[in-house]
Amino acid sequence: MTNTVNPTKVVTGLARLSYANIWQAKSINGGAPKFSTSVLIPKSDTVTVTKIKAAIQAAYEEGQGKLRGSGKTVPPLSTLKTPLRDGDVERPDDEAYQGCWFVNANSNNAPGVVDVHCQPIFDTSEIYSGVYARVSLSFYAFNSNGNKGVACGLQNIQKIKDGESLGGKAKAEDDFSDGYQSDADDDFLG
Repeated sequence: MTNTVNPTKVVTGLARLSYANIWQAKSINGGAPKFSTSVLIPKSDTVTVTKIKAAIQAAYEEGQGKLRGSGKTVPPLSTLKTPLRDGDVERPDDEAYQGCWFVNANSNNAPGVVDVHCQPIFDTSEIYSGVYARVSLSFYAFNSNGNKGVACGLQNIQKIKDGESLGGKAKAEDDFSDGYQSDADDDFLG
């Protein structure tokens, strides 16, 4: 078995998921339904950011024919849409994005989801917006409807630890963990 390195694939360090639509494909802006998530990468994780920039460059180089299209030249990478974005600049009012880079990753296929021991996770409540995870991503060139650039594909997710939900919705077990009991409730139900 040959172990070749795919230059367009990246496995992140510890990241956080936002807008996690990984259990059921969802249509965004009227497009085809896809599985997707925004992957928040702390700016301090320079290793992951360097790997993503290298993968974007590799996808650009691999996709030259697609990016050229019917034109004679390939547009410079600096003029194309790329997926690595600055949370401080693009989401200044969203606290979760502060101090982070982010990529929006999507796929036509559901991502594989495992725990820290690489055991499959099937409980949909385990992966949500706010969870901390490692994510495998693939980068590829696109040329569609006049838009050209490099996009980010969602491959697999490894849950590392729970985090505060970013959806503003508390977990039921947290809301009702006060141990409330009342004899008056028995009369109400009778």
